[in-house]
Amino acid sequence: MLLVKQGDVQPLWIGVDVPADARPGVYNGTVTVTPGNAAPTTVKVSLTVEPRTIVAHGDNDPTRLSRIRWLNSRLAEDDSLVPPFTPVVRAGSTVSILGRSIILAPTGFPSRVISRFTDGNTRIGAKGHDILSAPITIVVDTGTGTLSWKSGATAFTPHPPGAMEWTATSSAGGGAIAMHTHARLEFDGDLEYQVAITASRPVNVRDIRIEVPYTHDASRYMMGLGKQGGLRPSDFHWKWDVQKNQDAVWIGDVTGGMQVSLKDEHYSRPLNTNFYHLKPLVMPASWSNDGRGGCDIADSTSTTTVLRCYSGNRTVQPGQTLRYDFRLLITPFRTIDTQEHFTNRYFHAFAPLDSVAKTGANVINVHHNTDINPYLNYPFLRPEAMKAYVDAAHARGMKVKIYYTVRELTDHAPEVFALQSLGQEIFSSGSGGGPSWLQEHFGTDYTAGWFVPQRNDAAIIMNGQSRWHNFYIEGLDWLTRNIGIDGLYLDDVAFDRTTMQRVRKVLDRRRPGALIDLHSATQYDPADGFASSANLYMEYFPYINRLWFGEGFDYQTTPPDYWLVEISGIPFGLMGEMLQGGGNQWRGMVFGMTNRVYAGGPTYHGDPIALWKAWDNFGIKTSRMIGYWDPHAPVTTGRNDILATTYARPGRAMIAIGSWAPDTTRVDLKIDWKSLGIDPSKAAISEPAIAGFQSGAELHVGDPITVAPAQGAIVVIRER
Repeated sequence: MLLVKQGDVQPLWIGVDVPADARPGVYNGTVTVTPGNAAPTTVKVSLTVEPRTIVAHGDNDPTRLSRIRWLNSRLAEDDSLVPPFTPVVRAGSTVSILGRSIILAPTGFPSRVISRFTDGNTRIGAKGHDILSAPITIVVDTGTGTLSWKSGATAFTPHPPGAMEWTATSSAGGGAIAMHTHARLEFDGDLEYQVAITASRPVNVRDIRIEVPYTHDASRYMMGLGKQGGLRPSDFHWKWDVQKNQDAVWIGDVTGGMQVSLKDEHYSRPLNTNFYHLKPLVMPASWSNDGRGGCDIADSTSTTTVLRCYSGNRTVQPGQTLRYDFRLLITPFRTIDTQEHFTNRYFHAFAPLDSVAKTGANVINVHHNTDINPYLNYPFLRPEAMKAYVDAAHARGMKVKIYYTVRELTDHAPEVFALQSLGQEIFSSGSGGGPSWLQEHFGTDYTAGWFVPQRNDAAIIMNGQSRWHNFYIEGLDWLTRNIGIDGLYLDDVAFDRTTMQRVRKVLDRRRPGALIDLHSATQYDPADGFASSANLYMEYFPYINRLWFGEGFDYQTTPPDYWLVEISGIPFGLMGEMLQGGGNQWRGMVFGMTNRVYAGGPTYHGDPIALWKAWDNFGIKTSRMIGYWDPHAPVTTGRNDILATTYARPGRAMIAIGSWAPDTTRVDLKIDWKSLGIDPSKAAISEPAIAGFQSGAELHVGDPITVAPAQGAIVVIRER
């Protein structure tokens, strides 16, 4: 509902979907407008239907504004699967998804969470390992003790093939406290809980909290609640603060972990990427409890690490309902796809196809502010030129992805005035300013976004969650059907997980093999509320193919555990690339990462072409990646500050060595020849010459490898 001030003019947009078989002629009718505080007004309407049919409802011409109806689309909003995920299945109290199983306690919360991902996260095995050492519990602490829950039967509702829901009801304190639990598990590992706690009489509590006991094997690393990704501290404390975009923490290891997010019924996704403070987190009334709430993480026993998120003292009044909602994301989401990663080489610019081909790249990201995609997040105004480029790329065996997201919208979108008339539903509120066109046409209550002067492209910041996301999904469907794009380049993400899931479904249905890569600058800064990008965007990871982190990420001084958790994507089933200053190519290779070709040249972004050629000479596409994080790694250095990852093929192996040591070091490789399947008496060892990386050398078995600080080496072993 919109509030229209006296004297203001409020546009009212009405669309009529004329049936294709409607008889031509004049149709007369009325439209009645009923204000909330005035008498209805009836307006006569005359509609002329002509004896011809417009193609695609007129959607192929954006100026007709027929696309406005897309705001109410429900395209791809269903419980179907996307590859490589498998159906959600239940056997008694055990619910299983790809590589993971959840065994439920009578309260409806997990008593066990089991991962079957192997040590290197490249396979799913038959044997599982526990993420939890004991059940997850909601604890009501009265100050004199904790209440014991008595639970009824759990009721399950399947939503095949992609989801399962269940409910459970528990009581405590002789019926003084009741807890109703509703849960929904989806195929990707997203497990959402709505937890309602009510009282039949006034109950004074010292605390209501959640306790999540992780096994030590599944709590080696941590990210979130203000802690950047890396090794988990033995003792950690955090409090709610609206200045911080922090409401979730991931604790885990490469082969199993879990993110816990705290919410209530008023949750609304905040803005991000420099705009967090325009729309910050809504503090959950239950968990934050006027600043009393927070989280502690500590080792409780020699085998258990406990996450305790508390809310502090309060009185629960009769009939009052407190919502202690939370979400679990169970990781990894899938195995890393090394073959896809090493096969697809990115060229990040709009450029002639001949110049792209010379680099060896086969995936082109077309940004906005280009001839075929000129305006920000509205890639519909040069369809003929875009299709010609895409078709020509396909003829060369290349894929073309485009920049298209929802954080902000160009003023060149024909629908912009219709969206403006919806108040703050679509566009974010703000202090105005920016380019003169926005000031002349939008007044003062908006937030100016990106501006490209040479194209007079002025963008307006969108709201965090709105019906524009439906338009976005329909627009993506139109692009796949009419242009044939091969995926999306996402520059940070402002929409919700459901929208990302719909994006993936549309792409898979229209363009099988389509790719999504997610770029983010570091958001661990005051403007973004000190949020780690990987923790912030983890809910999208099941649906994307590659990470590109990003401006502001520190590849030179941060330790390897930061690389593994915050940048690489490997603990979650992804792989990535580097950006800032070209990254660090030696350390990057330990995680399977290079930079990507960028038309601006290698000065800032680096140049991966020589490394790509070394990959192909070795045949890395068909290798098995065995990282230093895998306890069965066949090649090690015996040091924590110089690490090695093996890319193994039958009869050969490529060893990527990266140094975090302060000095030049001679490293003796410890090689499990049996595991490599290579006879050491027949082994030929070399450091292949790679331009800009290493000069090349022939070696013998047992020769030490000299590694400069912040650099490394690539060693290739072949059986003669």
